Amino acid sequence: MFDTGLKRITERLSQALDRDILIQNTANALRNNLHVNRVVLYYFYRHWQGQVIYEAISSQHFSILGSMGPDDCFNGEYAKLYEDGRLRAINDINTEAITPCHRDFLLDLQVRANLAAPILNSKGLWGLLIAHHCQSSKSWTDLDIEEIKKSAAILEKAPAIQNS
Repeated sequence: MFDTGLKRITERLSQALDRDILIQNTANALRNNLHVNRVVLYYFYRHWQGQVIYEAISSQHFSILGSMGPDDCFNGEYAKLYEDGRLRAINDINTEAITPCHRDFLLDLQVRANLAAPILNSKGLWGLLIAHHCQSSKSWTDLDIEEIKKSAAILEKAPAIQNS
């Protein structure tokens, strides 16, 4: 019985480590491919409450690891859009039609352009994979959108994400 419990714990730790490595490698590759300042994984630990649990950054100056989003900006209405597969590309937060709450949140994070893709598991919206360009606006290309979509799909297949 003790061996079974220890084996289960070891398997879970191994799966979590594999997930961490996959997420970090995916974020690093995506940041390099998109030529952006930051790529983050925003994980929902409770009903539409979450935080940045991984990041790939071009400079320590852009770190937002551990940041939490404003609860009143992201609600069931927005979650439903992402659960339905929405990809959101914002070329310039200064000219895009977004809510003041969302704009203020992005400004606080030094974001000028934003590209977000959902990560779904069997329970629904698990997290968001997000590319931030901070230094200037950015016109996201179809190739950029496909790249983040492909990266999110890779993460969705990870057993540790599917089973959480």
